[in-house]
Amino acid sequence: MRTDHPTEDEIRANFDEMLASVCVGGGLRTDTGLDNETTQALWAIARAHPQVPAELVTAARAEFAAQLDGSHRRARREALARLSDELDGKAAQ
Repeated sequence: MRTDHPTEDEIRANFDEMLASVCVGGGLRTDTGLDNETTQALWAIARAHPQVPAELVTAARAEFAAQLDGSHRRARREALARLSDELDGKAAQ
């Protein structure tokens, strides 16, 4: 079991490995450092096998890019902030 977070190079290698795996009918490993959005895009490819549309591969690459550039993290943070604001508003009523 890993006790530290994977480096960006490790995450990139893991994405490439998992993408290759699902494109040929394999599955995914855990503890890859891939976020939920990226993992879900890879599972969509696995479910589509053996007829994997190029659009699903493109979508998985886009989700991975969004993971790397922090877009997914920002979206989760913003959603939590909205939920917190909403809950605070209800509590004040």
